[in-house]
Amino acid sequence: MPYADPGAAEEDPGDASTDNAEEVGVAPSEDAPGVHHAEERVPADPRVEVIGIPDASFGEEFGGLGQPEPEQGGGGEDGAGPGGGGERVARNTAIFSIATGISRVLGLAREVVAASFFGTSGPASAFTIAFQIPNLVSNLFANAALSAAFVPVFTDLLQQGRKREAFRLASTLFWIMLIVLGAVTAVFVLAAGVIMPLFTGPTFNGALDALTVGLSQILFPVVLLIGLIGLLVGVLQSYEHFTIPAISPAVWNLVIIVLLVVLRPHFHGGVENGDQLYAYAIAILIATFVQMLMVFGALGRIDFRLQFAIDWHDPRIRQVFTLMLPVTIGLGIVNLDQLINSVFGTLVSDQAPRAIDNAFRIYMLPQGLFSVAVATVLFPTLSRMAARQDVRNMRRTIGVGMRQINLLLIPSAVFMLVLTTPIVRLVFERGQFNATSTDLVSEALFWFALSLPFGGLNLLLTRVFFSVQRPWIPTRLAALNIIVDIIVSIGLYKPLGIAGLIIGTVAANAVMTALQYHRLRIGFNGRLEGAQTVMITARILLASVLLGVVSWVVWTILDHLFGTSLPAQILSVGGAGLVGVLVYMRAVLTMRVPEAHQVHRLIRTQLGRA
Repeated sequence: MPYADPGAAEEDPGDASTDNAEEVGVAPSEDAPGVHHAEERVPADPRVEVIGIPDASFGEEFGGLGQPEPEQGGGGEDGAGPGGGGERVARNTAIFSIATGISRVLGLAREVVAASFFGTSGPASAFTIAFQIPNLVSNLFANAALSAAFVPVFTDLLQQGRKREAFRLASTLFWIMLIVLGAVTAVFVLAAGVIMPLFTGPTFNGALDALTVGLSQILFPVVLLIGLIGLLVGVLQSYEHFTIPAISPAVWNLVIIVLLVVLRPHFHGGVENGDQLYAYAIAILIATFVQMLMVFGALGRIDFRLQFAIDWHDPRIRQVFTLMLPVTIGLGIVNLDQLINSVFGTLVSDQAPRAIDNAFRIYMLPQGLFSVAVATVLFPTLSRMAARQDVRNMRRTIGVGMRQINLLLIPSAVFMLVLTTPIVRLVFERGQFNATSTDLVSEALFWFALSLPFGGLNLLLTRVFFSVQRPWIPTRLAALNIIVDIIVSIGLYKPLGIAGLIIGTVAANAVMTALQYHRLRIGFNGRLEGAQTVMITARILLASVLLGVVSWVVWTILDHLFGTSLPAQILSVGGAGLVGVLVYMRAVLTMRVPEAHQVHRLIRTQLGRA
């Protein structure tokens, strides 16, 4: 695998340069040759190695941070120490996976309903382009404010007992975002006729361009709403109120499904002219407004009140927006990659953008269930370890996280590879989504499957850099990721069509994983449990191959016996998946994969409690 080195665990720590280690935020070890410390010498015992943040330059640049907490005896409470830490990570991941999974499944259900109405037609591709551009902008603002810019500053004020200042900061940011995002929305709505045709290729005619413009004008106010929702959700999470933020995406998807079914008959025309797609756009806008009302209602539980004032002189405003820039770029990589695929897809055919988007929805289901959950659960743990300079347990936590992602995503990828067409047929093929659509989406999904483990590892490794307050490092690597994607896509889209575009995504994600892992190894003096991760990943690969063979054989037998009706497809694909998972679980347990035993113990414990 490109993200690991068999010799990582034994490598001489002296190969890491001082400058590079400080940039990552991890101080070189005491015994690194050629390193001279101006400050007090750090003991060589790995249990008291330190992370070089928050250092003086970081604190000075961003307003200063509190002193790191003293080490807490091995870090077992954070979920990475010996003796049960991995089980806690597994348990938290399982809980978060359920909440995330419900939203992902409903999101896929939304796409299934839409696909049955609109298929992979040219108008459906126009909707994809019209939705992805405002979706990209809104995700950038919402995720940046929530993940790394606003929440740490707001939480720090609350912990200091400065509640009034915290609420004033939140209010100021609310009104600034309302003004700025309102202006951005207005510009895009008014200039949509000029902007949107820039993202469509020669396979789009004048009617499709006009439809793209009209749909985008309805969808772009979502940018403003999602940006404000991201800020307010940050307030809720700072108070450890997670219920509404967790369920609101599921409600969002449900509202869209209901409104799409109700509103679509009121728009005349069919799949050919795309008029009924306006019902889809209106449903998304209304559902986003409902989501914002839910968040506002939850704020009443913490007695939060918006103040009608903007404190332009608050230095923390600059602090938030300074932190926002690199994180915005880094977290927007997935959405930007999808936009690139859709834009280049218009060079292939007017059906390609929608086919790629449909495949991406299936790809994101295991990504959301597993890797997003692992990365999200580990992020605060890694941040606490970084704050108290606990290098030893950071290494352990990163290794556990990588192996858990491999344990879950490699078999998911293999299952998608061997049963690509049956999966797409089961999920989408009905109504306007015909066999031709299935072929197009299957081609995209096959190559997306190869990218699945790399995408999951990137999510985790990016958050490691965020946890040590070095967001510009993954940001620079993300820019390189986009360059690789564009170069490969341009080189392959003509001879390979849709496959060439997704191969660009695979190559970019693989390069990103390798570069992020290499950069972290430098920061951790060449020791990041690489040998252990490679050895365990090899076992996971072997077990996954076994899963693939068994799943394909079982599906072939069941498909031959029962045919292609919807119940028969559910039985054949579901049966293949069930038998494959059982064989896989037995294989990884037999091969003594530690992370598999953690999950197994968790399941047995939960069943015993039930």
